Amino acid sequence: MEKFESLLKYSKKLSVLYVEDHKELRESTLEVLRSFFLNVDTAEDGVDALSRYKHYFSQKKSYYDMVLTDIKMPNMNGVTLIENLYALNPKQKVIVISAHDESEYLLPLVNLGIQQFLQKPIEFEQLLEVLENISKDILSQDAMIRLNDFSYYNRKNKLLTIEEKGVYLTKYEIIFMDVLTQEQGKIYDNENIVAYYSALNEKMDAENIRKLVSKLRKKLPQNVIESVYGVGYRLV
Repeated sequence: MEKFESLLKYSKKLSVLYVEDHKELRESTLEVLRSFFLNVDTAEDGVDALSRYKHYFSQKKSYYDMVLTDIKMPNMNGVTLIENLYALNPKQKVIVISAHDESEYLLPLVNLGIQQFLQKPIEFEQLLEVLENISKDILSQDAMIRLNDFSYYNRKNKLLTIEEKGVYLTKYEIIFMDVLTQEQGKIYDNENIVAYYSALNEKMDAENIRKLVSKLRKKLPQNVIESVYGVGYRLV
């Protein structure tokens, strides 16, 4: 009961995507996850998961807080799925669920930066502990990106505030801000930006990037977006 309440304190506002091809295990674990998290969606393989991940972003304008995924699945395995998720959201929190005979996948996953693993069959106490650690970590991260002394962009809620007033952003402007705020100060070239839109099934090209930046600059404080001639754009 103590572990249950401790996890719930951190998890109750978070969202989860759970990916597992074994139907009975997926349904039983789903019931556990729904006890703790605000929103839990499931997928039966990597292709299904990637589609749901993109759809969730298109509806919510934010990504799942956490993804739990099996490794060995039909159509697209867990390693390839995670590579695709990181291409969309490098900061995505992922927990990998592995079986004893899947050790050949572990090194590629570690190289991708995965640190949280659960082994099948999943032990309830271990599951709670891992979920609590990840939930704490998510809530401890500052989602507010400081643009200057009086303006901020909230990556989690996709909100721009200037002098404590909300500023409306279009879907394409939100995606552009998400790209540039992945790493403030880093230059993102047109190819990177177009690829990010494409991964979300949105059309974008260099000419439209210039038009979008021109409109977005009218909403942002002066000199927040810097154009680096012949290279790309960055937040300063």
